[in-house]
Amino acid sequence: MQRRSFIQFLFGAAAAVLLAPVNALAALWNKPAFESKTLTGALQGMNISGESVSPDIEVIAPDVAENGAIVQVEITSRIPNTEAISIVVEHNPTPLIANFMFANGAEPFVVTRIKMAETSDLQAIVKVGNQYFKASKRVEVLENGCD
Repeated sequence: MQRRSFIQFLFGAAAAVLLAPVNALAALWNKPAFESKTLTGALQGMNISGESVSPDIEVIAPDVAENGAIVQVEITSRIPNTEAISIVVEHNPTPLIANFMFANGAEPFVVTRIKMAETSDLQAIVKVGNQYFKASKRVEVLENGCD
């Protein structure tokens, strides 16, 4: 009987150790911002206000996306001490697409594929300290990618 209790304890401890990183990541998840149905709600959820346009943010995306289900986006920030890059698309069912955080010394560069529901401005919002900067690119979507 002691052996069964020991094995159960061992499996319980192993599960707790394996799930600890998942719980830490869940604490970083900004649920209200990612589940917001409006651009204003998403920005409020991330405490972003008063972002200014910056020529030091480069957004590379197609002018015309034949299929909104796969739109490749490349974002580079040349602003020193960039802490995070967020991608938002106003006319999507949930406008906040992604929020990438960078550790000290990491190059603020992102390449990803996103879904776009319809033609809209794709915005990259960069966080530096308590300041926010943005750049945008208009992407025309020919076929809806968010069903």
